[in-house]
Amino acid sequence: MKNIDFTLWNRELCRQSNCGGEKMCADKRYFDVAIVGGGPAGLAAAIYAARARRKTMILDKALAGGQVMFTALIENYPGFPKGSSGMELADLMAQQARNLGVPIEMEEARGIERDKKDIILRTDKGEIVAKALIIATGSSWKKLNVPGEAELSGRGVSYCGTCDAMLYRDKEIVVVGGGDTAIDEALFLTRFVKRLHIVHRRGELRAEKILQERAFANEKIGFIWDSVVTKIVGDQKVSGVELLNKKTNETSVFPTEGVFIFVGNEPNTGFVPEMISKTGEGQIIVNIKMETNAPGIYAAGDVRAESIRQVVSAAGDGATAAWYADKYLDTLE
Repeated sequence: MKNIDFTLWNRELCRQSNCGGEKMCADKRYFDVAIVGGGPAGLAAAIYAARARRKTMILDKALAGGQVMFTALIENYPGFPKGSSGMELADLMAQQARNLGVPIEMEEARGIERDKKDIILRTDKGEIVAKALIIATGSSWKKLNVPGEAELSGRGVSYCGTCDAMLYRDKEIVVVGGGDTAIDEALFLTRFVKRLHIVHRRGELRAEKILQERAFANEKIGFIWDSVVTKIVGDQKVSGVELLNKKTNETSVFPTEGVFIFVGNEPNTGFVPEMISKTGEGQIIVNIKMETNAPGIYAAGDVRAESIRQVVSAAGDGATAAWYADKYLDTLE
């Protein structure tokens, strides 16, 4: 597929529009499909939309790849029997989208508006006018919101094992959480640390069984059950965590040199207006076609309600959203 000269394309559309000429349209760009978010959902959507010959673009406030970039090893994505690093998989997806002529721009979405059938996406660099919009912004790491967390962030408090593991070589640390991400990151961290303890608010883990088996078999991993972190202790750096045992109601301070927090995620929907229906936790509500309640606007991946938060399902969401966005565009022609 021949790459599109988007500058000429936008200039021609601008000249033909009623916006007042090229000067007033200088910050506007025109596409059939605009995709917010460059993770697996957004990249898959771009690949499918571009293959449908729709003029497509991706914008993301960070590098393409999303949170998968910080996953050391992905073992459950079909086609990679030996597994793949998150960075490698994300890079291959982005390369495939670019090969189809899809520009991936580093900019941040600020708001969404409607102008008749057009969707106006406001960003920190101007406006994007699209006929269909796919929101694939994923989620961000949830914080504990306890005393000491914000003050010691980057000084012993971390939310990314892949990013910061090297800083804790031969040290003793704490991992907070009991789901897939927490256990997967803990197993990765054992390659570097002397020992770690997993603090979990329940008496059993929630991670998939194969991850649990690996964690229980790892001599470097200990467990602190039925406990929550109520404070992170330290002056210039982390020196311990204050724990509350939920069964005995007793508090104690557990010494540690680092705290890695994996207690869930929050959807990145701050720019999404109230007209688009969301759950109480902020995830976008969609139907089986990934359609929101706003015509022409779709949501895919971790940002949508009921997502299982897997790379393979996010990619499937993106493909579904692009497929039905293409059918929606047919109705406008």
